[in-house]
This record gives sequence, C-alpha cells and structure tokens, in this order.
Amino acid sequence: MKKIITAILPVLFLVACTKDLSSVNVDPKKPTSVSSSSLFTMAQHGLVDILTSANVNRNVFRLIEQQWQETTYLDESQYDFVTRNIADNLWNAFYREALNNFEASRKIMPSDVPDENQRKNQIAILDIMEIYSWYYLLTTYGNIPFKEALNIDNTFPKYDDALSTYKELLRRLDVDITTLNPAAASFGNADAFYAGDPTKWKRFANSLKLKMAITIADADPAIAKAAAESAVAGGVFNSNDDSAKFPYVSATPNTNPVWIDLIQSGRQDFVAASTIIKIMSDVKDPRLAYYFTKDNKGGYSGGSPGVNSPFSNFSHTAVKTTNTNFPGNILDYAEVQFLMAEAAARTFNVGNTTEFYYNGAIRTSILDWGGSAAEANAYLLQPEVAFATAEGTWKQKIGTQKWLSLYNRGIDAWISHRQLDFPVLALPADAVSGFPTRFTYPVNEQNVNNVNRSAAAAAIGGDVVETKLFFDKF
Repeated sequence: MKKIITAILPVLFLVACTKDLSSVNVDPKKPTSVSSSSLFTMAQHGLVDILTSANVNRNVFRLIEQQWQETTYLDESQYDFVTRNIADNLWNAFYREALNNFEASRKIMPSDVPDENQRKNQIAILDIMEIYSWYYLLTTYGNIPFKEALNIDNTFPKYDDALSTYKELLRRLDVDITTLNPAAASFGNADAFYAGDPTKWKRFANSLKLKMAITIADADPAIAKAAAESAVAGGVFNSNDDSAKFPYVSATPNTNPVWIDLIQSGRQDFVAASTIIKIMSDVKDPRLAYYFTKDNKGGYSGGSPGVNSPFSNFSHTAVKTTNTNFPGNILDYAEVQFLMAEAAARTFNVGNTTEFYYNGAIRTSILDWGGSAAEANAYLLQPEVAFATAEGTWKQKIGTQKWLSLYNRGIDAWISHRQLDFPVLALPADAVSGFPTRFTYPVNEQNVNNVNRSAAAAAIGGDVVETKLFFDKF
C-alpha cells in the first residue's frame, strides 16, 4: 500500500514525449492534462493532509481539545483564530484542495474510463470521499455554500441550510452504497486507502453513515436511528484491518504532515497539554507512553492551556506520531465501536449492549496504538474506567473514553466533544472567547459574498464562535 502514493503522484507531473516541433513551446513541468485517477489520488492526499496537519495556520483542533499546548505563540490556545485567518485557511483547504479536485476527477471520468461498471464504482467511491469532506465543513461552519459551490463562474454562491444539506448527503451515501459493485473494477492503486476494493469501500461507507447518524442523534433522533441501524445491518468496520489510514511514506512530498511541521521544520511549538496528561495519568492509561514522551524529570507532564509552556519542561508528542510514515487516520475501528456504544445507549438496534461496544472500543484503541491485550484488560478492570462503575452518565463515560481514543485526530475529538460535552474542558488562560463551538465564516466571504454570508449568519444565530451548530443541541 505504501507504494501507491509514491507511484501515483508523480504521474501528475509527467508529460509524454512527442516529435511535434511545437513541443519546444510547452513547459514540461506544467502538464496540459491529467487523468481522473491522478486527480482522485491528489484529492485524497489533500484531504488527509488537512485533517492530519499540525500547521497552526489551519489545523488547531489539538489545541482546542487540549491535547497539545503551545510553547511560545499562544493565540490559538487562547481561542484567537483571527490573527492567522484560520477560518479562511481551513475553508479554502477543504474547498480547493479536496472538493475541487474530486469534482475535477468526476468531470474527466466519462471520457477517461470507458467501462461503465468501473466508472459507476469510481463515481460512487469519489462521491463517498466528497460526502466525507462536506461532513467536516458542515460541522465546522454550519450553513455553507453547497448547491452553488465549486462553480468558478459563480463568485456569489448562496448558503444552504446545514441540516437539510446533511440529510441530502445521507441520501447520497445510500445511493453510493447500493451502487458499489464488488464484481467490477474501480480505481485500483490510484486509491490510497483500499486499492479500489468496492467491498471495503462499502464497509467504509456504512461506517461513515453510522458516524453521520450518531452526529445528528440529538437533532433528528428518528433519522439518526434509521440511518444507524441501516448502516450496521449493511456492514460496518469489524476489525482494525478495516480502518481507513492513509499510507504516508518516508520519501517527500508524501510524508506524514506532522513530521513535516515539527521535525523537518525543526519547530518546538507544542508540548502536551496538562488536561489530557492528567486524565490519562489518573487512570493509568497504557496509551500514555504511545501518545507522549517523558519530560525532563522522567515522568509525564503538560503545559497549562493558554499559558506559555517551555518546550524543554514538558512531554512532547510521541516519536511514533512524528515518524515520516505514520499513517493519516480518517476513520478507524475503535471510533466505530464507540459509535455503536452510543447507538446502543440511545436504544438503537445495533446488536449488543453499550458496555460490550464500550469495552471493545477501548481494547481496540489500546491494541491499535501498540499496547497489549493484558494492558487493555487491566485498564478496563479499574473502577474509574469500567462502564458499570465509571463516574457519570453514559455520555460522560463514552465521551471521555472516545476523546482519549481520538488523540492526534483533533477535529474528530472536537466534533465528539461538542456533541457529548465530555470531558469538561476548563477555559484556557486569557481566552478571547467562550469555548468555540464553530468557526466564523471567512473574512473573504465577508468581503466578496457578504449578502449571502450575512443571511447564513442570521439563520444559524450569529457569526461568532460560540454559536452552536445544528447537531449540537445540549
């Protein structure tokens, strides 16, 4: 799998040789055309980079969720997202680096893939990736341009209602799941996750459907229940082998973005946050050694949120997560089991009990990070962790443990935290706002498309970071 990205991405930069003398006027570094499969690979790569990056100019979710703390520049830890135009940067990244390239691939595909059955599979897989991308835009901003988006000729796209758009995406996902044909080919090695295997993509799509269903369980319980039960019946992830992990490699430019942002660039901008260190230390979490390094005193410690935290004084993100080839995880088996636990807690028919899936999710996460079955079992025997005796409601139990399992996946931890409200995070020192439950609309939208932006802001309750979005009801 690791050979896929190395082999495919250079295609984007190759131009065929020709005897036509006019070719002397062609810049060989700027190809006149690319294949739909190459664009699809590039879009996958771009999407995972967005979610995985530690670049403080757009991915600040590890800081919001108090997994990391900044050492010197404290703006983002203190909820200042304006100085670096983070809302603009993230918005542009999703629209330009992911969705635009997926759409470009879709447009080329009819002339690029003559076999109808293969083309149907490819369009279904591509659409699943688009739905996945839209999911993050909707849960980050609320109402967004959707129907009129991705049209270069329309500089004033209208904003669509977030919940209505979300439901439309669920309907599209159902069509894609039905369309996928295991007997036909698809992208092959141009697909970095599953090498074009329609059966694996169907399992991913059902798992994404479960994720989307649970996300809106407080906003529309009936649709959430139907979608979750349908997804489970259709077949979701059932082992760590099913997890969707992007195979970064040791050769640039296809390396782990965290390595690029921290190691290659020689940055010492982040340490562990005291919040996650304390929660993990209090329950002797065996993943602590896989998440963080020891500090200069031989233990684990983190900087206080919003406070200057010298790099040499605290634990750092673990060497494992900064390796060149550490994979980009976009959806895994542990998360799916936590979603099943939540579905069971909501009395959805998903086949087993909340405790069963809760235990399975924790075991899966520990094993996936490199821990042992014995460590997982010992961890689950602790009264503070065991489902029957852990403190609080099912939301607190699942919310806290799910948040721990989503380390290094800050944006997913942020979505889960806003929905379940656990663990409780104290405001950082000198916070410039309350806890951010969304990002504001980009400044560029205010300057260029303000009539539509203003209408969208009014519809959701105000263009401020404290406005709760459609799925965040409590």
